[in-house]
Amino acid sequence: MPESDLDVRRKRAYFLSWHRGTREMDLLIGRFADHHLASLTPEQLERYEALLQVPDATLYAWITGLEDPPADHDTDVLRWLCNQRLDPVNG
Repeated sequence: MPESDLDVRRKRAYFLSWHRGTREMDLLIGRFADHHLASLTPEQLERYEALLQVPDATLYAWITGLEDPPADHDTDVLRWLCNQRLDPVNG
């Protein structure tokens, strides 16, 4: 059975989530993907894909609250990512 466009996009987003460039961001974004990527709507996936294009240092500053994101990135998905509470041992 051929994969749908949505399945391909999710797989690409998952890969990019775990291959950010810094270990800290791999863990933050990758764990979010582990827990939530499959449940994102197509619209949320689009917003998540946009976040994956943001440089690590900038995205880290947004997630940690060091900087406010611009309006075009201040979305439900970023707020969800910022508010995640992960157990450092069990993810």
